Amino acid sequence: MSYCRQEGKDRIIFATKEDHETPSSAELVADDPDDPYEEQGLILPNGDINWNCPCLGGMASGPCGEQFKSAFSCFHYSTEEIKGSDCVDQFRAMQECMQKYPDLYPQEDENEEKEKSSKDLETTPKEVSAAKEEKRSS
Repeated sequence: MSYCRQEGKDRIIFATKEDHETPSSAELVADDPDDPYEEQGLILPNGDINWNCPCLGGMASGPCGEQFKSAFSCFHYSTEEIKGSDCVDQFRAMQECMQKYPDLYPQEDENEEKEKSSKDLETTPKEVSAAKEEKRSS
């Protein structure tokens, strides 16, 4: 005898051997490529932008969503020789909007970025000594 019980948020279903011996009567429906609610990736089959794509990381919503959509659409549909070169105004508007919300859109300071890269390039005194020692022995 199969039965089901609820424990908190969980539903526990017990099935008998006989339940599993009966073939399933479920019918599978083929995916509709034009279904706007189906995850299709960034670009839909018809060439439109899928603003619900998780790959956009929520940028299409929020206080600067409209500016992002405008800039991204311009870039996507750009036919200029240097793609997106005609979208500078839209990207500038998006950047200005994002600067108004530093908690939502953190900006890396150029000086911090330079410091990080210079630290990566620095060598420790031990490495310098080892390099000098190696030159002497050769």
